[in-house]
Order: sequence, then structure tokens, then C-alpha cells
Amino acid sequence: MDIRKLGLAAALGLTAGMAFGPAQSDPVDDTLVIDGETEITTRAKAVEGVPFDEVISGWHYRTDETREVEADSFANPGMLYVERGEEIWNTVDGAAGKSCASCHDNAAESMRGVGAEYPKWNAAAGKPYNLELFINDHRVEKMQAEPYKFDAADQKALVTFVKHQSFGMPVKVDLEAGDMKAWWEQGKERYYTRTGQLNMSCATCHEDNNGNYIRADHLSQGNVNGFPTYRLKQSNMVSLHNRFRGCIRDTRATYPAAFSDDLMALEVYVTWRGTGLSVETPAVRQ
Repeated sequence: MDIRKLGLAAALGLTAGMAFGPAQSDPVDDTLVIDGETEITTRAKAVEGVPFDEVISGWHYRTDETREVEADSFANPGMLYVERGEEIWNTVDGAAGKSCASCHDNAAESMRGVGAEYPKWNAAAGKPYNLELFINDHRVEKMQAEPYKFDAADQKALVTFVKHQSFGMPVKVDLEAGDMKAWWEQGKERYYTRTGQLNMSCATCHEDNNGNYIRADHLSQGNVNGFPTYRLKQSNMVSLHNRFRGCIRDTRATYPAAFSDDLMALEVYVTWRGTGLSVETPAVRQ
């Protein structure tokens, strides 16, 4: 056998071995109670069409230490982003001389439940909007301020703050609004399409290998009710589209632009899969 082919075969075998280890473990049987007071729904009956009987938060797949960090809001580093987001909410910006609070006043009241329903249909744009796009539109149209660039620190903080106002509320995406069902279909197709040199799809990890380990990481169902999420390995808040792009990159495929139609459709579908789970933002993951 040609030594170059032998080397390639060995490399491919190494890649396969690194991708999914033999170890398998069920999600832990535990209850997420924040600060010993607020119980969070981390398990829920799956809605029709989801290939699991029960949807389970990624919190159940994390180590004891990581779960404990999320359960303590004082220890949770993501709460610093919530605090920063509140500052931004009340800060005047743009030529109109307005802040978010100028129109929406107390976020605890005006934004309660909002984050649990996104992405949602935007009739003017003719497409689903997530919170990032919603905020950018308001900055431009209402505040006459510059839109945030993707993953700008203030964008992540403000989205985290707004999403946190729905903390503990169940995720619920309205597929009956506008053309959401067509976007759901597109997102589902994207979820199951294998891409990249590793020929993997979202389902390869989060369905076919759910419960297995990829290197040292325990593969969850891939529910997104905790995004934006604080990731310990990055010491930073991570947005959903950042995570999508990171996963696609890891399959050695070219990843789409953030907020592209491809990723917006995927966000609709994946968020829907977690229907009934509580908003955990800011969740903590490894």
C-alpha cells in the first residue's frame, strides 16, 4: 500500500476516533434550582415531530461543578453580562437622544416573555427575526444609532439582558405567524444535511450520538434555551449564531454568515425543538 495512502487512512481513523469516544452516559438526574429558590424546567414532554419523547436541557449533561455554577447567580459569570446589558438599556445613544428605556421603560415588565418567543415573524422584513436583529432595527429606526456588528460585546450583553427578563418562562415559537412554517422546514433540512470534510450534520452529534462523549464533552440534545450562554472554555458569553458557525466549522465546512437565511432558518427549527424548556439565559456550559 502506498505510504501516503496509509498515512491518510491512519489520519482518517484518528479523526474518527477523536470524534466520538466509546464512553456513553445518561444525563444526570438532577433539578436546577437557582439560588435555592427558583426551579427551572429542564425536562419537558417533546412536542410532536421532535425525535425524542422528552426534551432535556444541556444543563443535565454538564459536570457537577458546571451545574453548580449555573445554580448560583452570584457565581455565574454570565450575570455580569446581564448587569452590563442593564447599563446599556438605560444609556442614551444615537442622534434621536434615546435609550432603550426611553420607549420600553422597565425591562422587567416590558420585556417579560419577549425572549421566550424569539425568533418570531417580522412582517416588514418578510423573514424571522431573532433578538439581535430586533435590537438592531430599533437602534437604527428609533434611536438613529449604528447597528451592532455581529457579536459585538454590547450586542451580546444587551441580548443577554433582554433574554434574561424571560428567565424561567417556557420557550414557545409561533410557527403559525407569517411564513414561519416554511422557514421551519428549511431549518429542519439544514439540521439533517451532512456537510464538510467530516460529512456531519447537527443530528450526527445531537441525535445519533446523544449521550456519547466527543473528546471530553458530553453530547446533549442540542437545545438552545440557554443562549446566549457563558462558555467556561472561552471565558465569554457565546451567541447562538456563533455556536452554529463553530459547529459547522468543526465539520470542516464553510460556514454561512451570521443572520443569513440559512442560519435564521436553523435557529427557528432548533429553538422549536426545545419547546417547553425554561429560558435559562445566562446558562453556563463547558
